[in-house]
Amino acid sequence: MQLYKPRTESEELFVLGSLNTRLDLPEKDKQYYQNLQKGYEGELIFDTWTEKLQCECYVLNDLLLKIGTNTFQIDSLLIAADTIYFYEVKNYEGDYYFEGDRFYKRPRLEIVNPLHQLARSEALLRQMLNSLGCNLSIDASVVFINPEFALFQAPLNKPLILPNQLNRYFQKLNRIPSRLTGKHLLLAEKLAALHLKKSPFLQLLSYDFDQLMKGICCAGCHSFLDSVGKVGCVCKECGNIEPVSSAVSRSVAEFRVLFPNRKVTTNVIHEWCGAVLSKQRIRRILEQNFKITGVRRWSFYE
Repeated sequence: MQLYKPRTESEELFVLGSLNTRLDLPEKDKQYYQNLQKGYEGELIFDTWTEKLQCECYVLNDLLLKIGTNTFQIDSLLIAADTIYFYEVKNYEGDYYFEGDRFYKRPRLEIVNPLHQLARSEALLRQMLNSLGCNLSIDASVVFINPEFALFQAPLNKPLILPNQLNRYFQKLNRIPSRLTGKHLLLAEKLAALHLKKSPFLQLLSYDFDQLMKGICCAGCHSFLDSVGKVGCVCKECGNIEPVSSAVSRSVAEFRVLFPNRKVTTNVIHEWCGAVLSKQRIRRILEQNFKITGVRRWSFYE
């Protein structure tokens, strides 16, 4: 197994996570964030299975692709010798069931049928592979990753992988003979290059600098740090320890994502970090970790 494209937290999830810490999100947005977070956690769990694969394959995670006017996402894709395997990962928890072509959470909450999502993605992926001159077969599956998930009335002829089937599934995958060549590497390169770095459907809350709570958030539990020592930051909530320079640099990175059009200055970052550090110390850290542009009061960091 060679990990060709690692999984990273999406910009939407990062921003919503930061806003969830720094302001009181409306209930619907908080629920949306929690669903996104749970989905991402499920994908990370699935990654622990693909990472253990011994067969020859390229793994590409979290692909956002576009063919024609249609955009589609693939949670995980494996390129093997004769087949492309791809997976729609669901981190659902609780009791679910199929009734005809519909999918429900008990007692009777209808949700989007993941098999419909899978069918759409498979059709679009096949179009994309044809456009790239690739004739490998496709094996697509919905993976239910959460051990607390139960499915009743599951159709026997549908590509569903349940939590208690994961071990057997990956053992079987490992036994499939696979020898990669240059054409497989070229396909991995092409798919990675076609990945859209910014989602066209990205819709974020409107917010401004003044309404957000200021401070340095713990890298472990995301609570605000009350104070910062000479060398490290120690979180009183979870005990996480982080060098001061790292905590400030991380806060600068957060600020840049939230406010891409604002300049990074000593005064702004001093306020953003909740004034738990002196301006002199903030300036020193910025000078050590970023490139300074301009002079005196017009200077900022890139």
